[in-house]
Order: sequence, then C-alpha cells, then structure tokens
Amino acid sequence: MQPVTLSTIRPILRHPPKRGAALSVVLVHAAAGNPQRGWLTAGGITIPVALGRSGLKANKREGDGGTPRGSFHPKRLWWRADRLPRPPTFLPVRPITAQDTWCEDPADRHYNQPVRRPPGGPGDRLRRDDHLYDLIIEIDHNAGPRVAGRGSAVFLHLARDNFGPTAGCVAMRRGALLRLLARIGPRTRIVIG
Repeated sequence: MQPVTLSTIRPILRHPPKRGAALSVVLVHAAAGNPQRGWLTAGGITIPVALGRSGLKANKREGDGGTPRGSFHPKRLWWRADRLPRPPTFLPVRPITAQDTWCEDPADRHYNQPVRRPPGGPGDRLRRDDHLYDLIIEIDHNAGPRVAGRGSAVFLHLARDNFGPTAGCVAMRRGALLRLLARIGPRTRIVIG
C-alpha cells in the first residue's frame, strides 16, 4: 500500500475533478491482520478506514457488527449544515435535521430507510452530539428490495479519533471523506471485500 501523506493528497485538493469526471469505482478491503481496519482505494490514492467490529461479512445480518461485502452505489450525502459548509460532490445532498433518523427495526415497514421522528423516538439518530455523522454517504446496501434483518444504516461516515471499529459502516478521517465526496457520484461503484 502506498502511504498516504499530505504530499500525496494535496494535488487532489489543488486540482479538483471537472464536472462529469466522477470516479467509476472505489475499492474497500480489510487490512492484513486486523479485520476492523481497512483501506479504501480511489482515483490513485489509498486511505485508511475503520470497518465493522466483526470485520467484513458476506452474509450481513442486523446487529452483527459486520461491514457487508458486495458492490454498492452511493445514493446521497447527508450533511450537518450547522457544522460544515456544503461540500462539493456529484451526489444529491440533504441537510440533517433534528427529526432525521434511520429505521433499524426489521419489523417496521420503513426498515432501512430514513424516517422523520420527534426527539426521543426510535431509530438511529442522524443528528448526533459527536461528529461521526457530520457527513454521511448513504449507500444502497439492502435497498432494492429491502429484506428484513439483512442490515440497515450502512454508511460511509467520519471515523472516531482512535479509528475504533464501527457497527458495520466504513469510516474515515474528515479530510479523506471530503476528497472522496468531490470524486464520487451516483454511478460510482463502491466494492467492499
């Protein structure tokens, strides 16, 4: 793996892609010897990522802590407009409100979909006190058709300071996620495995 340094990343920031130049594929794979960590390779760069506490799973189940193996597409960016300016991206963008949650209940007809619920209602709150969900790339895992119990709320989002494992998502540092956002669109394939 090529080490990621500021000198390898600065050219991307100085020369953002022209409109219509979204990446066709992003690859994510586990790191040797640590299934909770991995590497994301896109457009000639490789960045470290945190993976699910159970590593990569071919048969993802709700609550198993695994990051699903497979090929997915990004659907949209969810972003905290109260914390960050709107980042450049080819993806549709939606600001996160206090009512935005993600339904993780397999028995609910809205399973694995965004729902609006009053504070204190059930679901994974997208507006968090920490910064993990300041930027969320929603992917089409278990989206068409949705299968109850096959996993919900699998996102690309910001990593914890210690790169601790996720509940099944792919997480990275803010600068890396911003650079990725500038290069992906709805047709980009995200291949995990």
